[in-house]
Amino acid sequence: MSTAWRIGVDARRCIGTSICAGTAPEHFHLVGGLSEPLADVVEPADVVLDAADSCPVEAITVRDATDDRLIAPEE
Repeated sequence: MSTAWRIGVDARRCIGTSICAGTAPEHFHLVGGLSEPLADVVEPADVVLDAADSCPVEAITVRDATDDRLIAPEE
């Protein structure tokens, strides 16, 4: 099991719905109308997965910080 996750937001895909910030305000915020993670590397948390899975354009990725394996969104 991973001990750290890397959160990414593709600014080219993000449409600024703020679902991620509403779902996980301790991990995401909007800057200039687009989502940004508050930290690039975080401890694993279900709320981060929920935010990634709820993004309507799949702009959020969650990867294992040690091996870069994609955790979310599910393919």
